[in-house]
Amino acid sequence: MYVYADNAATTKLSEAAKAAMLPYFDELYANPSSIHSSGQRIKDDINCARQTVADVIGAAQANEITFTSGGTESDNQALLSAAALGAERGKKHIISSSFEHHAVLHTLNKLKKQGFEITLITPEPNGIVSTEKVAAKIREDTALVSIMYANNEVGTIQPISEIGAICRKNGVLFHTDAVQAVGHLFIDVQKQNIDLLSFSAHKFHGPKGVGGLYARRGTALSRLIEGGGQEKSRRPGTENVPGIIGLAAAVKEAYKNIDKDYLYILSLRDKILNSLLAIPGSRLNGDLQNRLPGNISISFEGLDSESLILLLDNKGISVSNGSACNSTSTQPSHVLRSIGVSKEYIRGTLRITLGRYNTEEEADYIIANVIESVNYLRSFSPVWKDSHKEESPYAV
Repeated sequence: MYVYADNAATTKLSEAAKAAMLPYFDELYANPSSIHSSGQRIKDDINCARQTVADVIGAAQANEITFTSGGTESDNQALLSAAALGAERGKKHIISSSFEHHAVLHTLNKLKKQGFEITLITPEPNGIVSTEKVAAKIREDTALVSIMYANNEVGTIQPISEIGAICRKNGVLFHTDAVQAVGHLFIDVQKQNIDLLSFSAHKFHGPKGVGGLYARRGTALSRLIEGGGQEKSRRPGTENVPGIIGLAAAVKEAYKNIDKDYLYILSLRDKILNSLLAIPGSRLNGDLQNRLPGNISISFEGLDSESLILLLDNKGISVSNGSACNSTSTQPSHVLRSIGVSKEYIRGTLRITLGRYNTEEEADYIIANVIESVNYLRSFSPVWKDSHKEESPYAV
């Protein structure tokens, strides 16, 4: 059996998205910047896709959506744009959290070198950013608050509405990296007082290489690259038309089925989680309630996660230990360190992320093989043997 349980890294392209994209590869291939009827037809289709996205996130106008290459580009453009707007008004202080995606953290490091002061709030041990801490850190010269909607490693959902209200009250722009949230949670950028929001299609069964940035009307975006006038001059370059069409189809399908998918995925997650937490020396990372329905970040004492992941891979189960964007790093997860997980547990962390295509049979297969693999690896672990003298089922 093959089980894909790494949906936080990427998701399977849905049949709806695939079907919507196909005509734009061999029939509707005109350049949307061309003034002839074929090009204008494609331009109209892009704008229909833009309206679809605006509708599902509660944007007031379709032109508040700019299509990009994905979440990383959108995060970069959001932060650099807000910083530029702040600098124009003499505001060069930015607030974020210490467990953001590296697309945010690395951009903040760049801005720091340009003279901006960066305040990183440490999340609580349950993986939630305190609204009180956000409010306390806002100053007269604060240009931007950037807090992710849901964490990509531990899955915790942040109090976005409350943070948005605090920012609006203080006249501070609010950006949220919603890459893990769009397509999985209900979002209303107007009610939640969100000024900038990043998203990526491949996290909700759309194609890779396409995403977008919502910018509230009146929030000017700085260009990251120079070129033509595409995307109202906010993002030059010929549009990825099939990708944009697939993104719209995927997000429309996701929100049509969001309640059903949420409850189904949650049932699979709880089944797996309850079984794995029964393993001695295991712990859940992040809050149990305020988390994405398909996220299980669980750590096992006395294990090395890479060995566990490879052993599970040999059994046909694809999982991870954290962000795919940081999978080659030898450094412990900055997310787990930020919420105070000890080194012993960080080393043995497994991230299982489920989606709508996973089944009950696959959940049972994951449970059986994780339990077997943990026991097997612990039989060779001196760390585990020293702290737990009971005989391993694999002892010889």
